[in-house]
Amino acid sequence: MASSSDFALSVPSELESVLRLRTVDYFITRRPWLDLYGVNVRPVAPFGSASRKPYVESALIHQCLPDELLFEVFARMTPYDLGKASCVCRKWRYTIRNPVFWRVACLKAWQLSGVVENYRILQSKYDGSWRKMWLSRPRLRTDGIYVSRNTYIRAGVAEWKITNPVHLVCYFRYMRFFPSGRFLYKNSSQKIKDVVKFMNFRSSKVDSVFGGHYTLSDDKVEAAVLYPGMRPTVLRIRLSVRGTTPGANNRMDLISLVTSGVNNSEASAPEEDILGVVEGWRDDETHNPDVPAVSHKRGMTPFVFVPFDQVETSVFNLPVEKMDYYVPG
Repeated sequence: MASSSDFALSVPSELESVLRLRTVDYFITRRPWLDLYGVNVRPVAPFGSASRKPYVESALIHQCLPDELLFEVFARMTPYDLGKASCVCRKWRYTIRNPVFWRVACLKAWQLSGVVENYRILQSKYDGSWRKMWLSRPRLRTDGIYVSRNTYIRAGVAEWKITNPVHLVCYFRYMRFFPSGRFLYKNSSQKIKDVVKFMNFRSSKVDSVFGGHYTLSDDKVEAAVLYPGMRPTVLRIRLSVRGTTPGANNRMDLISLVTSGVNNSEASAPEEDILGVVEGWRDDETHNPDVPAVSHKRGMTPFVFVPFDQVETSVFNLPVEKMDYYVPG
């Protein structure tokens, strides 16, 4: 009687090695398709097909403009223009996501913090992403002017002892910030299209544009500006930065607005860092008995940011008859 071993299949040595190789390959095989996750791949036509031709950029600008020059163009654009350019096509979008563009913008926007501190914040709060830092970290915008529109009612002169007219008075607070830690302040009833040409350090005293210094800590802004004269007065401003959309930073809420007197030694030079002089002062503190400290409660409307390219068409140019009240949002 034949044993069970006589009926066992004998596996050739060549086939056995192949099976063992396949088993090993199954466990250690690489899966290259996982590297393509989230990447759009251009389909390849079958071999010998008439459509199997080298890929050529269809857009004329991509044919004429090398990638090196395109990179140089993007490097000279503002971050907000980069955001608009990223909507043009897929290639521009992926190119603009290069961290080089956003690193330069971040280091310029927060240059007061210093390079070392910016890198520390980048790693601790924003996972090493400069673009995420640009969109999430509060900052003061320098490509336009912050405007606060304020109104109040003033009683007029009665006519014929019958009517008692009132007037709606409108005035603006303007603030323009610079990355160096300085800012310009102007309080005026003029419209923004007439004021923007005076908001620079070349303006004269007749234009009533005053310069000051500011600091930014998280979303809180501490600013101070000196009014020179026979009784020098310092205006201390505390604000909070926010945005209507991520990365906009287009609103500033007024926390406090205090005027105090300073003595002649503290106001010796217009270029003096007045913010360092009044640092630590209380709201009711003054160093000139002729100028009492006043904490203002009116004219506290939030600031709205207006870019320079929208100054002429801004709604802040409308007269009171067409816009009696404005809600910043």
